[in-house]
Amino acid sequence: MRRSKLSDLEWEVLKHIWQINDFPVTVRQVVNSAYPEGQKAYTTIQTVMNNLTKKGFLKIKKLGNVNVYSPREELKVLQQNEMVNFVKKVFNGSFFNLANFLISSDQLSQEEIKTLKKILERKSKDKS
Repeated sequence: MRRSKLSDLEWEVLKHIWQINDFPVTVRQVVNSAYPEGQKAYTTIQTVMNNLTKKGFLKIKKLGNVNVYSPREELKVLQQNEMVNFVKKVFNGSFFNLANFLISSDQLSQEEIKTLKKILERKSKDKS
């Protein structure tokens, strides 16, 4: 059903919808929650949410005079899909190459490296 990728603003709006976590939500709820100081106009968020509906990421329902929206998928599912597409494009589909790049990048703290070691040890035990 989805035809296109998500823009940065679309991701941002979707993440705020999931943070509200009380579905369905209105445009007003998203604006008040995500942009309490008016950083984005109501009409901008309304347009983004309608685009997300057209793209198949949100469901829309009319309650009285108000449109309410719900996500079609869990955040984790979209994150997985986005990550798979990224790895295909940038690392020729190899998650090993991604992991190697991240570990070799010197961007991880010692604490993060220790945590990763524990995760890998647990994963290794699960696979045995």
